[in-house]
Amino acid sequence: MKIDAIVNAEIELLTAIKNADVSTLDKMLHDDLLFNLPDGQVIAKEFDLENYRSGKIKIEVLEASDQIIRIIDNTAVVSVNVLLKGVYDNKTVSNSFRYLRVWKQFDESLKVIAGSCVQLV
Repeated sequence: MKIDAIVNAEIELLTAIKNADVSTLDKMLHDDLLFNLPDGQVIAKEFDLENYRSGKIKIEVLEASDQIIRIIDNTAVVSVNVLLKGVYDNKTVSNSFRYLRVWKQFDESLKVIAGSCVQLV
């Protein structure tokens, strides 16, 4: 596993999130994904995908910065700041968040197996 592959996967993931590309997200998120939201709620892959399918999430701005990547065997941990502007559940969102994502190599594909985010003050 190389850092370039993780950087490219992160770009592909953020593009899919911004465009609500459910097909790409379905391929990139592991079926057993666990993700912690800033309010402490733990969600799984299908909950996340349904938010995009239903239009509950609409992203206008998604800008990543301050990315740190650590590779451990066939797993990568990514910490990244994300400026996010859009609408979630009819409420405006305009904040910066620190995401932590865990990527794992499965044969020829990288998948997100876990993650969390916290709102930055």
